[in-house]
Amino acid sequence: MPTSHKPPAHDNLEISIPSALELVRLNLARLIDVRQPFELETQGEIASAIALPWFHLKKLLGYTLTGEDQEMLDADPPGQLDIQSVFNLINGLHYDRHYILIFVCLKGQRSLYAAQLFRALGYPRTLSLRGGHWALKELDG
Repeated sequence: MPTSHKPPAHDNLEISIPSALELVRLNLARLIDVRQPFELETQGEIASAIALPWFHLKKLLGYTLTGEDQEMLDADPPGQLDIQSVFNLINGLHYDRHYILIFVCLKGQRSLYAAQLFRALGYPRTLSLRGGHWALKELDG
């Protein structure tokens, strides 16, 4: 089973909030929110973002979850997410519609992992929103 605890390199993986929002406004990119459902409930959802919980995704892809990962996963009710629907969604956005995929999480760390993972899986137009949801909320004031 794959496992990785090494932080991803940030080179060419992060995008600023103003740049990301402009790409979304121009209909060139989609936001993929990798926060867990309980985080969406407590911190609020991002309008027009697609929810794809990171720990569910890691588990579906066969990655070993750390104890902390498993605790985050256990905090949510069981999801209906399956690997086929994940790749149907991602392929539809990335290849059929040619969107840039911008991953977002709470502070920017999980989204970096997600961007790195999807690049490794053959999706070159993936980025991480620098600073995550916290920075986005701070910008909104």
